[in-house]
Amino acid sequence: MATPKLQSEGLRLLAEQAVDRALRAGATDAEAVGFEAEEFYANVRLGQVEQLVESGSHALGLRVFMADTSARGSSDTAQRTASTSTSDLSEEGIARLVAGAVELAKVTGPDPFAGLPEREAFGANDVDSLHLYFNDIDAIPPAERIEIARRCEAAAMSFDSHIQNSVGASFDSSSAHRSMVNSRGFSADYRRSYCGFSASPIAQDASGAMQRDYWSSSARTFALLETPEAVGHEAARRALRRLGARRVPTQQCPVVFAPEIARSLMANLLNAADGDAIYRNASLFSGKLGEQVAGENITMIDDGTMVFDHTLANGTKLHAGGFGTSPFDGDGLPTQRTVIVERGILKNLMLNTYTARKLNMQSTHKASRGLAGAPGIGGGNYYLEPGTETPEQIIGGVKSGLYVLQTMGLGVNLVTGDYSQGASGLWIENGELAHPVEEITIAGNLKDMFRNVSAIGNDLEFRSSGAVPTIRVEGMTVAGS
Repeated sequence: MATPKLQSEGLRLLAEQAVDRALRAGATDAEAVGFEAEEFYANVRLGQVEQLVESGSHALGLRVFMADTSARGSSDTAQRTASTSTSDLSEEGIARLVAGAVELAKVTGPDPFAGLPEREAFGANDVDSLHLYFNDIDAIPPAERIEIARRCEAAAMSFDSHIQNSVGASFDSSSAHRSMVNSRGFSADYRRSYCGFSASPIAQDASGAMQRDYWSSSARTFALLETPEAVGHEAARRALRRLGARRVPTQQCPVVFAPEIARSLMANLLNAADGDAIYRNASLFSGKLGEQVAGENITMIDDGTMVFDHTLANGTKLHAGGFGTSPFDGDGLPTQRTVIVERGILKNLMLNTYTARKLNMQSTHKASRGLAGAPGIGGGNYYLEPGTETPEQIIGGVKSGLYVLQTMGLGVNLVTGDYSQGASGLWIENGELAHPVEEITIAGNLKDMFRNVSAIGNDLEFRSSGAVPTIRVEGMTVAGS
């Protein structure tokens, strides 16, 4: 039997059918997640198309729960669970999906914390008010998308004579639909759209030394993208400022993190507040709920409901949901705004239903869900509340220190807090950016770093699902020559 071509209602119907089949096959509870997407990707280098991909996909995931009857008295508190997924959405494919999940559940061990949320907890935010989907992206011809990448790369390469080569430029877009249905009355779905492009030019100085950097623009709608020329010029400027990089002597000094790097640094606050890590005592925040874990200037928020107001060049108002915005989380619970750290105090944890039960707490609606497996923990849009200083003022307050533009490696230990990353950037002398630096390592401990943030910028900008302004951290070690 041929796989049907799906539409919104069709995807949810298949999920409902999978749940119903699972219950009739003996499952106590069941949950199905349907997903379909159309994607486009083009990469050009030196004006020529090197890669072009157009693809469509659809799949269905099923999670089932079965009462544990192996031990007397345990059936009310422990359940066996298993999950399966398939891209074969024919009637036969779904029948195999259900049968596989049920059979697997029969041989798994009972878990007293497994199970869907309570029926009264379910719900979803109003999809239309979140502004997640725009159909203008689908109307852009492939040739025009490729031309945008070409224009972006051409703008970068024409910016300065020191740029004669390029890693390339790309344009990608997607349109996706997600449905979720379970046996406790929850049934909802939503669409989301995305488009973006980037360029990565290579700058070369007279000695032949080369440096590269990149810049990008992305949005839920084509109307909010920056111009290819603006992005290309910014990518070129960023590559050029790296030329002439050298090492600096090992020392302790203030380190200023550019927003792109500050975002990954401060995301460790959320990672350390991950309920699963807390339960396993594998986080530097274990046992710290309600206690001071950062400086009083630190307030970190995760919000899965954010919608941004934009004003277009013609004066038109446009609303668009954040990249981390969705109507419901991976458990089917409505997304929400949660203050994780407030004025340095750990106020809440990142919890899904399963982890909340382990900790005898309530979910903070931070479940993430793929097609297969149990929900994990993931946030929506996270951000550090901005300060009042401009980036120039933050840099201006440094007599001698480092402005970090890039970090490399995976040198973060969330159990001990040890932080050590390869880095490159610009050296600061007497409040001015003096020269580029490379082949250095920045090191400290997150416990100290979170308390030693001495300045927070006013340049908060959401270019992804996370946003952190420029920050300055005192007393870090910069290891160089």
